[in-house]
Amino acid sequence: MSEQTTITSTDLIISQVISAWAAQNKTVTDFFNKQPDEAYLQPVAPGRNRAIYLLGHIIAANDMMLPMFFLGDSLYPELVADFLDTPDNPEAAMPSVAELKEKWTTLNSTLAGHFANMDAASWLARHDRVSPENFAKEPHRNKLNVLINRTNHQASHAGQLALMRL
Repeated sequence: MSEQTTITSTDLIISQVISAWAAQNKTVTDFFNKQPDEAYLQPVAPGRNRAIYLLGHIIAANDMMLPMFFLGDSLYPELVADFLDTPDNPEAAMPSVAELKEKWTTLNSTLAGHFANMDAASWLARHDRVSPENFAKEPHRNKLNVLINRTNHQASHAGQLALMRL
């Protein structure tokens, strides 16, 4: 490495985790951009969630990172009831695929902007779901760990989406 570009191992690991998160976002985005919206009103497999529900679910879960990371309020708290608190219900009213895609794009842009401005100390600091006392005992319960878990969460749902026979 040059004298001007010194990157620590911690910074490199954080960069790799953020890249993995971004790659999963791209996988989900690519999936939802390749078919007409109507296709996503069907279950991904018999007896399983609909693709529209999975998109709303991932948005709602990722949106929770904003307050969890002390980055501000959730952008879409209205999605929690329909996409985190209850299972998919084809009879329930919900936003359109187009509206969810717009929320997905805005949320990813917002999170990416925040993530780009976070230094290693911020990533390794506690999030709001762990008390300072518990964090002192379990420092692995940090923001970077949450991002790793959210990346895995997206990968799991991307696998479900792949079950769709479009």
